[in-house]
Amino acid sequence: MNSIDSSPHSEPGNSIAELTLLYQFSNTMLSTIRFNKLTHLILTAITTPSSNLFERAALFLRNENSDLLQGILGITRRLSKELQIIGDQDILGSRWDLSDEIISRQKSTNFNMHVRQTRIEMDDSCPFISQIFAERKLCRSGEERCHNCQTCHFIRSLCNGPFVAAPLVCHEKTIGMIVVDNPDSGREISKDSMNFLRLFANQAGMAIENSMLYNRIEEAHLNLRDARERLEHGERMAAIGEIAANLVHELKNPLVTIGGFAGRLLKSLPNETRQHQYADTIVSEVSRLEKMLIEILAFARKPTICFSACDLKKIIKDCLTSCATTFEDHSINVSLSADDASAWSISGDAHQLKQVFLNLILNACDVMLEGGELILTMTLKKVAQDKNTAVICIEDSGGGIQKEMLPQIFNPFFTTKHHGTGLGLSIAHRIILNHFGTIDVHNTAKGAAFTITLPLAEGVTPLSQSNQMSYYA
Repeated sequence: MNSIDSSPHSEPGNSIAELTLLYQFSNTMLSTIRFNKLTHLILTAITTPSSNLFERAALFLRNENSDLLQGILGITRRLSKELQIIGDQDILGSRWDLSDEIISRQKSTNFNMHVRQTRIEMDDSCPFISQIFAERKLCRSGEERCHNCQTCHFIRSLCNGPFVAAPLVCHEKTIGMIVVDNPDSGREISKDSMNFLRLFANQAGMAIENSMLYNRIEEAHLNLRDARERLEHGERMAAIGEIAANLVHELKNPLVTIGGFAGRLLKSLPNETRQHQYADTIVSEVSRLEKMLIEILAFARKPTICFSACDLKKIIKDCLTSCATTFEDHSINVSLSADDASAWSISGDAHQLKQVFLNLILNACDVMLEGGELILTMTLKKVAQDKNTAVICIEDSGGGIQKEMLPQIFNPFFTTKHHGTGLGLSIAHRIILNHFGTIDVHNTAKGAAFTITLPLAEGVTPLSQSNQMSYYA
């Protein structure tokens, strides 16, 4: 690569045409802050036939994170003829513009796609990189030491002939480069054109940097606005939660009183009377309201976990024992299979974990009122040396969950039941997350399957792969 002589005698002429052209470039680049349109205007301006400068141009910007030169855009003269002149063509106030249709067509060219796929490593030993980014000088092809340089090979394969590269400098920092050539005519790029390119690249570098800074500020503003909206929403939800918790406490006492007196009244009334039916309705509705208030209170209050060693298998068996009557009433066949292990010990809150499994088991019973099968499996999964997880799957034969409802199943207050709060699964989800686990749901051929993954205590390993089956009728 040869650096271009920038001595005073090689400066472009002071003709009115050249000054007008440069001023038009300046007006054009100041006409938009949109990065995408700005880059198209810059490359189209130097390749348009009216400027008679270059026949093709490519823009590369430096990615400071990966330290690579990344191809951004490539423009050929064929699609730079559509440049529109805004204002009087003979006065300095005129500028150029591009329609969205032309920009779209420029993006779809093979040359642009080739440029965008090009990545060049920032190799300081490369004379091309050194002159562009360290010395900040124009460079042109032709030097023998560049023939075997891999970095220069990228540019040569892109241009297929003589080319000139100009650094884009802004605030004493080289942010990229513009590469130009004349593939159609093959004519040599003159010194006047190269010096004009140098002046133009100085303006282009400032315009591109300003556009990128503007986009970063705009993105930061949007992020700040989103964060403020989330904060305000969180504050509103916190206020609602506090109100709900206070309201629950205020409502529980009168409900307990109403339920107690209604229960006494129910026992004293003959079974076949209308008054007995009224009292029975009051008792059942009060019971439903109490359950709803308990769930709302559990969801609203700040969760606390008392971590201690507990046996996960024992917790699940206790849940199945507690639901034995429900299984009999609904004619549900239950099976539990578990990998043999030295222990199913985890660090957690046994009471809260039992609440999770009870909720999932009772939900399964609610969708199998006419009978069905409830299958529970416990398997050990090795995730790292001396680190294992317990995977518990609870599968029912109740027909499954509608596909569009699956993403919302753990959302607060979302329910498919006629008499539900929609908080059970949300509370279960929060409990599992607080135990550093995960809970997922998917449909099977017969119904729905909830899969819970929890970290086991260190040292728990399978003894064999055979499953031990336990049945509950």
